[in-house]
Amino acid sequence: MGPARLVLADGSTFNGRSLGAPRSVSGEVVFNTGMVGYTESLTDPSYSGQILVLTYPLVGNYGVPPSFESGRIQVAALIVSELASEYSHACAQRGLAQWLREEGIPCLAGIDTRALTKRLRRQGCMLGRVVVGGQDLALDDPNQRNLVAGVSCGGREVYPGRGRTVVVVDCGAKGSIVGELRARGLTVVRVPWDHDFLAEDFDGIVVSNGPGDPGACGQTVENLRRAIGLGRPIMGICLGHQLLALAAGASTYKLKYGHRGHNQPCLEVGKADGQRRCFITSQNHGFAVDSSSLSDGWEPWFTNANDGSNEGMRHVSKPFMSVQFHPEAAPGPLDTRGLFDQFLALMR
Repeated sequence: MGPARLVLADGSTFNGRSLGAPRSVSGEVVFNTGMVGYTESLTDPSYSGQILVLTYPLVGNYGVPPSFESGRIQVAALIVSELASEYSHACAQRGLAQWLREEGIPCLAGIDTRALTKRLRRQGCMLGRVVVGGQDLALDDPNQRNLVAGVSCGGREVYPGRGRTVVVVDCGAKGSIVGELRARGLTVVRVPWDHDFLAEDFDGIVVSNGPGDPGACGQTVENLRRAIGLGRPIMGICLGHQLLALAAGASTYKLKYGHRGHNQPCLEVGKADGQRRCFITSQNHGFAVDSSSLSDGWEPWFTNANDGSNEGMRHVSKPFMSVQFHPEAAPGPLDTRGLFDQFLALMR
């Protein structure tokens, strides 16, 4: 394919070649440190509006298997060092470049992703634009929009089970979250981000991951404030953690360059026996909860071992819990998958 370039908001330019759809796009440039899982990352709704840089130097070597987190590619564009020209996997159905072109997603290869990632770590996540074929365009800040409204489900969906009923507030839910709940025999009622789920018949609430600034989801926060008053079990994941924190009176802030990868160490804190177990977690978020803003009755639960940021909270006496990382990690470590069992125990 032809030459193309990535232009950052600070004016720096990275030249490469176009291997995806031949069109220009703009968005927020972020990086992911995972070594595998490019199909799951590309289809994760939390990446909506973002230009994703994969730091692992070889991408596409196992093709595109039929395992996605949503029904389509969610990123605005993909940036890689090298895109494999051949792939090999028993489940592969097509090549990564072919898939990107079919879905209209630009991809730049031949980029020095090491230098690019170092710049993003120093300067923080920046706006940028992928320029293909001279089709330049203005910078666009996706965080100025309600990205959740664009990735949430279009209506109420029910997945019958044999046990209790959990409402999943879909703010851009990964398919793996629904899969973990269904694997435990739960009936899952999936509702849009602004749905009045308190009118549903349920035993517990799960608030999903999603893209963008949690402050854009005012209706979800208001619904959660009312749900807290009911006292039924609530579990927040990623953006859901931030939304539950806002509903509980805490505040959030934007991280310098976010946490995106399958190798983030998190310490469990606040244990009565004083032990601090460390878990390796999968993460994808650009905002965080301010631990110092937690109100009475709430306590930090997990802390990021790299930068000390909050990774979870829980109520000291009521069945409310939330984590910033992904216990349903797919791909990624399974260290914290047992949190779904804890939530199930709360509902029982």
